[in-house]
Amino acid sequence: MSQDTTILRQIYDYANRANPYPLWAKLRETPVCWQEDGPDEAGAYVVSTYREIVALLHDPRISSDLRKSVQTRGRPRTSTAPFSFISLDPPEHDRLRYQAMRHFGPPERPEYLEQLRPEIVHLVTTLLDQLQGQRQFDLIDSFAYPLPVTVICRILGVPLEDEPQFRVWATALIENISAQTEEQRRQREQARSDLSQYMAGLVERHREHPGDDLLSRMATDTSTEGRMAESYLVATAGLLLIAGHVTTVNLIGNGMLTLLRHPAILERLRNEPNLIPATVEEVLRYEPPVQLISQRATLDEISVAGTTIPKGVLVTLALAAGNRDPAQFADPDRFDPERRDNEHLGFGSGIHICFGAPLARMEAQIAFTELVRRLSQPSLVVDPPPYRPSPLLRGPEHLLMTVEEVRESLRASDPYYPINLQ
Repeated sequence: MSQDTTILRQIYDYANRANPYPLWAKLRETPVCWQEDGPDEAGAYVVSTYREIVALLHDPRISSDLRKSVQTRGRPRTSTAPFSFISLDPPEHDRLRYQAMRHFGPPERPEYLEQLRPEIVHLVTTLLDQLQGQRQFDLIDSFAYPLPVTVICRILGVPLEDEPQFRVWATALIENISAQTEEQRRQREQARSDLSQYMAGLVERHREHPGDDLLSRMATDTSTEGRMAESYLVATAGLLLIAGHVTTVNLIGNGMLTLLRHPAILERLRNEPNLIPATVEEVLRYEPPVQLISQRATLDEISVAGTTIPKGVLVTLALAAGNRDPAQFADPDRFDPERRDNEHLGFGSGIHICFGAPLARMEAQIAFTELVRRLSQPSLVVDPPPYRPSPLLRGPEHLLMTVEEVRESLRASDPYYPINLQ
């Protein structure tokens, strides 16, 4: 086995979860290389340089439907992926994504997210108010997790009281997303089945008693484009519930961890909140919540950076490596909120670019605005913190920190406060 074929295994190893970036840099020395440790132990070609990743994200010869992967390492590939649009190619992908997106944002509901802003601000303020009087707390459990979970439940029309139930399924799916053993695959499929059954029942209830939420709108859609078929609707509902909070938890956790490690920048943001949007973009580049995309297959033979990738094999796109490619980003290992032309891969690119990116940006910007202003003298208790098991969706599982105090919330009339509380 060559040296190259061992790097992905090291990245998957939990021992390197706290800092996989030296390994991503090592992998980037060979822009395209075969790795034995691909998804489901099938092996994959890993692409790790920015320009090549972007090209493949826009290449129609790269498929998101793994049923089109003919065979890898002598094993036939079958797909157990649900019928959500991220698992499909055009034209099915485009049609299904539009049927969901039309209820969520532009062009048909351009005002929807802005209408949610006051609710998100209120939620952020309430969560931090609940921490007043505490000198030590876990930011993940007390803030970074409940914020996006509450928001996505509100958007979809999922009862928040069901959170303990779907959290079990979400955890099983995330931790086993790169399942390497039969037991992990069994746990993944059981969680997927349980979530689908739950969402099917919820969709039916919303169809019978619709409200002003995304599930009700999709379940009762009477537009000329047609209602989404039931199997697609259930799978899409489950996808949006999980993807709608997991990556944002990581974004807030990774971002606050980074700011605590850069106290001068954190202090500057208190006085210059106009830098917060750019800071969120830099967090997405520097510590991306999604480290790699493994669910891709080649529809044809493709030449990439001097390497020929055969038809019908799996391809992994190493977003975290591309985000620190020195050929694209100057001094890429430096955290710099003033970085210009920050066209990062934090939300992917191409037709599968993150559906909820505008919402995640809004949540993170509001969250960091309040966190840096209200937390006095914050510091880490443990560094590095414990991380979640997944090497793909990477973020701290807990972020224990101390503060001198949690200050009172800011007033809407504060001229330095960039969020409209009215």
